[in-house]
Amino acid sequence: MAEDGNLHIGNSNYNGEEEADPENNTMNQPLLKRHRTLSSTPLALVGTKVSHIESLDYEINENDLFKHDWRSRSKAQVFQYIFAKWTLACLVGLLTGLIATLINLAVENIAGYKLLAVGYYIAQDRYLTGLLIFTGANLGLTLVATILVVVFAPTAAGPGIPEIKAYLNGVDTPNMFGATTMIVKIVGSIGAVAAGLDLGKEGPLVHIGSCIASLLGQGGPDNHRIKWRWLRYFNNDRDRRDLITCGSASGVCAAFRSPVGGVLFALEEVATWWRSALLWRTFFSTAVVVVVLRAFIEICNSGKCGLFGKGGLIMFDVSHVEVRKGKIHKVLLSLSVSLFTSVCLYGLPFLAECKPCNPLIDEACPTNGRSGNFKQFNCPNGYYNDLATLFLTTNDDAVRNVFSSNTPNEFGMVSLWIYFGLYCILGLITFGIATPSGLFLPIILMGSAYGRMLGTVMGSYTKIDQGLYAVLGAASLMAGSMRMTVSLCVIFLELTNNLLLLPITMFVLLIAKTVGDSFNLSIYEIILHLKGLPFLEANPEPWMRNLTVGELVDAKPPVITLRGVEKVANIVDALRNTTHNAFPVLDGEDVDNGAGTELHGLILRAHLVKVLKKRWFLNEKRRTEEWEVREKFTPVELAEREDNFDDVAITSSEMQMYVDLHPLTNTTPYTVVQSMSVAKALVLFRSVGLRHLLVVPKIQASGMSPVIGILTRQDLRAYNILQAFPRLDKHKSRKLR
Repeated sequence: MAEDGNLHIGNSNYNGEEEADPENNTMNQPLLKRHRTLSSTPLALVGTKVSHIESLDYEINENDLFKHDWRSRSKAQVFQYIFAKWTLACLVGLLTGLIATLINLAVENIAGYKLLAVGYYIAQDRYLTGLLIFTGANLGLTLVATILVVVFAPTAAGPGIPEIKAYLNGVDTPNMFGATTMIVKIVGSIGAVAAGLDLGKEGPLVHIGSCIASLLGQGGPDNHRIKWRWLRYFNNDRDRRDLITCGSASGVCAAFRSPVGGVLFALEEVATWWRSALLWRTFFSTAVVVVVLRAFIEICNSGKCGLFGKGGLIMFDVSHVEVRKGKIHKVLLSLSVSLFTSVCLYGLPFLAECKPCNPLIDEACPTNGRSGNFKQFNCPNGYYNDLATLFLTTNDDAVRNVFSSNTPNEFGMVSLWIYFGLYCILGLITFGIATPSGLFLPIILMGSAYGRMLGTVMGSYTKIDQGLYAVLGAASLMAGSMRMTVSLCVIFLELTNNLLLLPITMFVLLIAKTVGDSFNLSIYEIILHLKGLPFLEANPEPWMRNLTVGELVDAKPPVITLRGVEKVANIVDALRNTTHNAFPVLDGEDVDNGAGTELHGLILRAHLVKVLKKRWFLNEKRRTEEWEVREKFTPVELAEREDNFDDVAITSSEMQMYVDLHPLTNTTPYTVVQSMSVAKALVLFRSVGLRHLLVVPKIQASGMSPVIGILTRQDLRAYNILQAFPRLDKHKSRKLR
């Protein structure tokens, strides 16, 4: 390292000439020059606020208390821990299934009665009254959903899946899994979907399942937690992460009635960390969801769910198919989108020509009620309006209609073009308004439309049913936008209940994902980037191979270390003047001068705050006994994330006292030598789910500190590295442009 802070590799100097391609550059050739400090400002957009973002402690903190706790656990306590995990997994599935049923029934009944009223006035040729009823009901439902989000829970807006991906990646997104957020998400989803907006309840169901899991794991809301003894095992980020993974899989299962698809969605799309034990618990949660949904489907089939409710529980069952502004501005924007959507859905069917009913089809034609594949709308008896069949119905029924088999002439090409074009426009202007919204359904609607259009064009050249084309169109657009493959394939197989679709579905999904990857990131990754959430990608940038972690920490301020037995004043100074969440603890003869020092471990900021709050101080500089530590602290309370240092008052006399940090220090932190490439360090950091990565010298010279720096999530982000080393900018990949 150069003493002037500029980065030199080897003995060559940077002379301003054009460098060679970094892909062919060796580690000993000059590559770049640093003239900026590596920025690590952890700010991101969460809800409507730019919030301070913290990372999560997924790493096991192996301090003396942790080791003693595991050594002293009896077989009964181990069994209790395992039993509690499976019990919570069952509860996550049970509650997610019940809430999904509630949402489905509410949407079906609210939207159904609304459409019945509209159909009544249309049958009497009172079209203006029908428009007013239709628009007024939609505006009222949208207003309720928007006000709840804007006033009570801004984090309930949108699908919530990008924030869940970030959480499982190691980013703590504030207020994303609270009770208020969950309630607003439930009520808001009902209002927004029943209002006919171009959005679905699938994304919100994933968020709701994750909220349920988080609340169960921590014993309820923050201010009213249940202090049961068996919940103490889940008072850590690691076990809560596993529960939220179960919750996200349960949400997908509840949306599509696809248990295996839900598990694979969690594995492929949201989870960064995975292991076999988590696989079984996640599958158990989704199995419970399916049992709950199936039970209520049977109940609703007997007519006990109100006038409507039968369709929404089945979701997209096509098994018959062969082969940042002010609050008032946010409310006005949502109402404007609702008004535009209502006018289009009601008015555009007047452009379609009435089509005669096919006498060879057994289904009733035409129909004026909510259900039915042939809406009469403004047509005479014996005729139906194909555009009204797609527009004046719930989104779930619209998907069923366009997926319907053995109806090759049901929808005209002009109607399909209008349907496709409108939902493309509505999708662009609807996503982002202040309501809970999901992307699955809008994408399915658009994809099924162009799939059906392709089936109409190919009708004279193939015998493949048009409903199959619609299914493949929906699958391809979802794969192209979300880049899901395996989970999406299983979801559609479980929806269609037809294994004959497997080869062609796989082929379509792979093509769509390959084409999409050639242009940009997936839609959820784009949202993560726009929100500023520090999500770590699985694959490092190629130029990261030519940058070492030693060069990276050189771009940061010097690391702050603490002694094994440290003075209270020094601890207070470190906490007061920095925002670091961990500090290396050194031992040795002369720590200040680096003589004979060794790295004892890493201590968390939360543990230092806990020490100060409990005033665990020593009058003399000495090591404590094991019983002294256990008398003052328990492993459960050390798992709590307590870092509020502002309300800690230390007297001047206490400032001169000492704290033995050895019992609270993680003695096995992950370390890498300074010569390791940033690419390799990034893979390790993400795979293990780290929060801190210590960089140690390759050879510790006399008087040299045993640790030269700490790397965090922000330090390993490609964007932040490029800000510190701008000469790398021209070598960045297309993803960062």
